[in-house]
Parts: sequence; structure tokens; C-alpha cells
Amino acid sequence: MRKLPNLVWLRSFESAAQHLSFTEAAQELGMTQTAVSLHVRSLEAELGCKLFTRAARRLTLTETGKAYAYSLRQALGDMAISTASLFGAETEQVLTVRVPMSTAGLWLAHRLPEFAERHAGISVRMVSNIWAGTEAPENVDVELRFGSGGWDGGEVRRISQERLVPVRAAGSGILSPEALRQGPVVQILGFEDMLLRYLNAHGCAPLQEAARFAVDTTVAALDIVAAGGGYAVVVERFARMAIETGKAISIAGDPVPVDQAHYLVSVPARASSEAAKQLFEAWLEEVFA
Repeated sequence: MRKLPNLVWLRSFESAAQHLSFTEAAQELGMTQTAVSLHVRSLEAELGCKLFTRAARRLTLTETGKAYAYSLRQALGDMAISTASLFGAETEQVLTVRVPMSTAGLWLAHRLPEFAERHAGISVRMVSNIWAGTEAPENVDVELRFGSGGWDGGEVRRISQERLVPVRAAGSGILSPEALRQGPVVQILGFEDMLLRYLNAHGCAPLQEAARFAVDTTVAALDIVAAGGGYAVVVERFARMAIETGKAISIAGDPVPVDQAHYLVSVPARASSEAAKQLFEAWLEEVFA
């Protein structure tokens, strides 16, 4: 059995991977930036593999680094939960998770029982928001956003690859790009570009006339589509989960890759929730993959 690397090095690497910053990791761990950097370099030397790509004012994980950080985050979280369950915890493990409304209602809520089954000692309090750029409340432990990743403040980590699909009422068949272009269209406010991206991928441009309906969530858009009110272009994982859970819609065309994705945003967890945060973020990376 191979000897484990120095545990202090591992903790420094995990924190640096979380923040993508040696400086922020040093602040979290109560040591100097030089010490964190030295720990990571020592770990890389022992493993014989680069874990980070270093550039001017930018730190990114290599593919091996991403895989190792994910495994390590799960292991540290499991250790912390085991310690709490065997020897007692100062406070209850309650995790507050902030998620976009459509992601919460159309996908994550249906997957949460899997997390609860795996980690029975953690209670999840999920709150939702419509617009990704709004600042998280102070008591949020995990922040999940959907978009292009260009938000101010805090490090972000992409955890998904997404595709767009057109949807229509169930049993209606495939839509050609031209038929989708002609509508009627159900537009999702804040994501009007989804229709444009899908049509552009097929060499079409949308009509200039207003959409028949405009709503501020994908949940509402799919309800209108299911009632026969028109067509919409949505994230494929949302459409498939809606169909799986009984929504009367169908996917009406081939998927198109999109550069928008789900991101974890670095927010400081409460000390009592740090272990649960690590486990939940590792689980999110797993189920979004």
C-alpha cells in the first residue's frame, strides 16, 4: 500500500484548489502564502505530477489536479462527518445552498434524495433566486449559478457542460429550425439568447416580432409549452428531467452545445458547515458531470 502524502500538504492543496489562489488558501489556513505554495510544490514533487498550471496572477487546476481535488474533498468531508458522528459535533450539520430557481425546480430538487441517502447526517436548506448576478446572503454555504461565469467577486468553478434543445407539447413530433423560427415562441427573460444560439447553429436568424409569451423562469416556460402555448429552447438536462417526472412536453430537435454552464461560486462557509460544504460540492460535481 502506497504511503499517503503529508496531510498538511494535502490540506493546503485542497484549500488552494477550492479558491484557485495560494493567497486565499493561506488566509483560510492561517499560514503564509509562501508556506502554502511550498506545500503544494512538495506534494507535486512527491506525486511526480503537476496539479496546477501557474500563470501571471492566475492559478488553474490541471486535469489530474481536478480529479485529485475532487477525491480529496470527498475524503476530507467524510472524515469530518465521521468525526462529528462518533465524537459529537458542536452544532447540527445544516447546509444552506443557493441555487437558480429553474435549476432547483427542474433538476436539483429531484436529485437531492440521492445526497440525503448518501449523507444522512446533513440537512440541506435550499433557497433559490432568479437572476444569477445577485449577491448571496451571508448565511449561504454553497452558491450554484448558471451562466457564462463572468461575475464580479469570488472565484468560480465550472462543473457542467450544457446543451440546448427545442421543446414542444408532447406527441407533436420534430420541429425544423424554420418551424421553430416561425413560432409561436415562449421566451425566457434573461435567456433570450438561447433561441438565437440554437437558430444560429442551424444557419437561421430569429424573427424580429415579439414572442407570444415571455416569462422569467424555465419552469413557467415549460408549463406554457405543455399546455400547447408554443415552443421554447431550454437546457437539455431540464427538459429531460421534466419529461422523466411527467411533464407533457417532448424534445423536438437535436441538441446544440452552449458555452453557458453551472458554476460553483466560492463563498465562505460557516465553521460548523465546512465539512458538509465539501461533501455537497463534491457531490454536485459528480452529478453534474
